[in-house]
Amino acid sequence: MENRKELDTALKLFVVLSRAYRSVSDQANKSIQSFGLNPTEFAVLELLFNKGETPLQQIGGKILIASGSITYVVDKLETKGLLVRRQCKKDRRVTYAALTESGTEFMEKIFPEHEQYIHEIEASLSFEEKEQLIVLLKKLGHGVKS
Repeated sequence: MENRKELDTALKLFVVLSRAYRSVSDQANKSIQSFGLNPTEFAVLELLFNKGETPLQQIGGKILIASGSITYVVDKLETKGLLVRRQCKKDRRVTYAALTESGTEFMEKIFPEHEQYIHEIEASLSFEEKEQLIVLLKKLGHGVKS
């Protein structure tokens, strides 16, 4: 059985990780909201901006939201003229989401600002510390037993 110190450290890591995520996430969301978007809308636009058109069925898994929410978010972004749905020519069961020209222009304008803001949020860490943290957090995430 693990000793008390190991159990206490595991709990402390969980609390510190949760608080750090909340703090960084809250700040990132302020940036996103300044562009008139909610975090889910931004996540969909960012995915399409960086990866190109994507099947609607795959968006939820790529940005970690429920598939039922995707339809609602895509509807809102379509209404704003930022994306369109396209039927797959080979398989009519598949529908793609793609940025419109104005959606691409919008992301080309706001994404660099958001990227810079994220960089500033993380300014307390050196480049090397960021790389190390990425490795450690991936290790933690992959090591979790389902």
